[in-house]
Amino acid sequence: MKQYLSIVAALCISMGAAAQGSNTGMGGQDGNYQSLAERVLKLEKKTDAFNVYFNYAASGSATETNGVWGTGFANKQLRLEIKGNITDKLFYRFRHRLNKSDAAKSKDNFAKATDIMMVGYSFNDKLTVQAGKMCQIWGGFEFDENPMYIYQYSDMVDNMDNFTAGVVLSYKPVPTQEIAVEVSDADNDKFADYYGGNVVATAGPSLRELKAVTGSNNPLTYIVNWNGSFFNDVLQTRWAWGIQTQARHKYSRMITLGQKLNLPKFQWYFDYMGAFDGLDRLRIASGELGSLLQTGSEQSGYFSDVHYNSFISKINWQFAPQWNLMLKGMYETASVSKIEEYKNYRKSFGYMGSIEYYPVHQQDFRLFLAYIGRKFNYSEKSGLADYNTNRIELGFMYRIKCF
Repeated sequence: MKQYLSIVAALCISMGAAAQGSNTGMGGQDGNYQSLAERVLKLEKKTDAFNVYFNYAASGSATETNGVWGTGFANKQLRLEIKGNITDKLFYRFRHRLNKSDAAKSKDNFAKATDIMMVGYSFNDKLTVQAGKMCQIWGGFEFDENPMYIYQYSDMVDNMDNFTAGVVLSYKPVPTQEIAVEVSDADNDKFADYYGGNVVATAGPSLRELKAVTGSNNPLTYIVNWNGSFFNDVLQTRWAWGIQTQARHKYSRMITLGQKLNLPKFQWYFDYMGAFDGLDRLRIASGELGSLLQTGSEQSGYFSDVHYNSFISKINWQFAPQWNLMLKGMYETASVSKIEEYKNYRKSFGYMGSIEYYPVHQQDFRLFLAYIGRKFNYSEKSGLADYNTNRIELGFMYRIKCF
């Protein structure tokens, strides 16, 4: 057994593996976890230039949709991460999903599987610049949380395309406050690959009023972000506002407001996210109602002026040693603002909870039993049928620190 663990540790050192704290910057705190190199091979780490993680989560689940149950096993997360500080000023981060396509996208030439490939430089304790492919710096704590710990994303975050190439400049006037600005690509693909060929969008109060839409010459995203910490880090904020464009004269504006209570054994955050899409960027409304648009056989139809709201609340409570209780609720709406029958046509609800047990000290390894419920209500005018889903999962999450 020890020989087997030695081989695994050696592979982790040579290959890398995936951890991540948060999505933005260098990620969250790594925690005081012992690496496999230390635990098995007795290697003493003397540098912070090379850190290797492996994020792996899997589960067996039973899923019900409108009374029909199905069961199965699935890989939930499999991500490789390598990051480090080369000097006290120069740092890097690489994160790659091992269960996504490695094909390069048409605009940024990165694979969709590559979440992050960036290099950063800190001029001093206050001013830092990062460049490469990164997670956009939207606010909210669900958005920035380690994806491995998310049992179910909100509809908004689940449909966002947020790992893009760009530049981030951040400034800390004091250690507890950070202001950051970002300019990045609006998407990984060119307009035609993202929306399809011969794109048309609604141009008035009727489904028959469609207008041709072409890609922007400057499809970029601009974000301003504020991260705050108050009362010795008991209260935290992640707020951001941004504007994106992919089509000519069509803009998407988004505001994200996250606030978190951070106590030693109890953490609670509440997020609000609002999107105002000139052209349906999230494509929830266009996906559900797009077949009603009066498009030609060679056209790709989308809604204009779509508004999404998302309210998310999550609690983590470490009620006993090695145990955690997670509770989460979501309420979301979608509205096609200029078409009367599709105003506020959709409301969705999410409710979930899990019990997590950490059996091994000095390892971020947890076993979990979780329930995830969803309910989708549609207006009578939309013609869509309400439905609900239920899911029960039994599985594990293991953030392996290899080196």
